[in-house]
Amino acid sequence: MHIPPLLGYALRRTIQSAPILIMIMIGSFLLIKLAPGDTVDALVGDMGGADPAFVARLRVEYGLDQSVVVQLWRYMAKLAQFDFGWSHVYEQPVTTVLLSRLGNTLLLMVSSLSLAFVFGIALGAFAARRAYSITDNAISTLGLVFYAMPSFFLSLLMILIFSVKLGWLPVGGIRTIGAFNEGWADVVDVARHLIMPTAALSLIYLAFYMRLMRTSVLEVSDYDFVRTARAKGAGSARVMYHHIIRNALLPVVTLLGLQFSTVLGGSVVIETIFSLPGLGQLAYTSVVKRDLNTLMGIIALSSIIVVLVNIVTDLVYAWLDPRIELK
Repeated sequence: MHIPPLLGYALRRTIQSAPILIMIMIGSFLLIKLAPGDTVDALVGDMGGADPAFVARLRVEYGLDQSVVVQLWRYMAKLAQFDFGWSHVYEQPVTTVLLSRLGNTLLLMVSSLSLAFVFGIALGAFAARRAYSITDNAISTLGLVFYAMPSFFLSLLMILIFSVKLGWLPVGGIRTIGAFNEGWADVVDVARHLIMPTAALSLIYLAFYMRLMRTSVLEVSDYDFVRTARAKGAGSARVMYHHIIRNALLPVVTLLGLQFSTVLGGSVVIETIFSLPGLGQLAYTSVVKRDLNTLMGIIALSSIIVVLVNIVTDLVYAWLDPRIELK
């Protein structure tokens, strides 16, 4: 049976990623165990205290009376069966909790990265065509401002202007409470709630893509095949879109794959500020409540997503440049 090269490459990369995921889970488990406090400490703190005998029974019930090695072995054995355990905070299986939040986080990340990528390459290419002009300097300065502005500060500033002062956009959440919208009304409602979080998360990465695309376009413009196309009489627009842009996109696509994990981490701050019920806010709550199973489930799910995105990035890279062989 002949396996297509792209499928074979994807399968090999998936198999090679398995040991990396195992090491990530083991390292994360040990690091979390090194932190002070555990689930029982958080529960007892919420109750306002408890007698030592009750605390000891809770530790036995949750398996926290065992050594770290035994706890790790038990957790990895469950993980091998795709069992992420039970969330003691939400009183649900961790898988159920994660799936209820995953869609919101992916929606925020995909919209933010898409916005940053599309406008970043467009502004970068536009600035490169007018290199060292007033337009180029203005775009570059704007990119530096976005890059230097912390996402939490930009988020609070947008809330102050567009929600508090102008009243145009909702302060937080993913849907209007009590609206019970359906169909397109629900889509519009969700979109309104995502405008500010998406903008706050995407503007920083837009600056990355814009500056990298500008540099890449200027570099590719000096290649021999571009000079040849111009010598044959190709118009400037054809040279830009058919010869320069496609080759200039290669490093930008690489950065897109590498920054996916960074965006996933940045969503923690954004989701917390805007009260979005996603994985970022769930991770914050899990750390505060010492919900180990949920936190480990978030780490596992995030690692899998990042691995898959990097594999897709390599496939897109090969599609953009047929000279690249997938081995």
